[in-house]
Amino acid sequence: MTWYVLYTKPRNEKKMATLLEEAGVEAYCPVREEVKQWSDRKKKVIVPVFTSYIFVRLADYDAQSAEILEMHGAVRFLWWNKKPGVVRDSEIEAIKSFLNEYRDADITIDLIEGQDVTVMEGPLRETEGKVIRVEGGKAVLHLKSIGLNLVAKIPVQSLKINNK
Repeated sequence: MTWYVLYTKPRNEKKMATLLEEAGVEAYCPVREEVKQWSDRKKKVIVPVFTSYIFVRLADYDAQSAEILEMHGAVRFLWWNKKPGVVRDSEIEAIKSFLNEYRDADITIDLIEGQDVTVMEGPLRETEGKVIRVEGGKAVLHLKSIGLNLVAKIPVQSLKINNK
């Protein structure tokens, strides 16, 4: 079975993952806890890590994808190089480990946009990516093998700048 990336309607990630699970399809919606501020209160809420994206595990993409796209909340599958975007099991496990390990970390990095980097330690070890931007102590990395942007707080000592 292979993991694919499903693009959902905005704010439908968790609901879509639940619908898929109820239909017997394995789905993974990475989430994190965030404190939201309203005018009268603060509240901890669970939000998706990847806005409008979830991971779906299918045995036969051709046979199962059409049925999934008919479900309320599904938009399309992510394609990469004219093929459905495939995510390896190890990458799904790395995302899960990353979210568990760095849940409360407050780490800053100092990188330059456009740099190719390799994560040298932690759950994303040996994952290559490109720094898209650095903002407020966070680096937005484009993970080449996944084709998604991941906002991550990673210690600068955990990154190796790749030579071209």
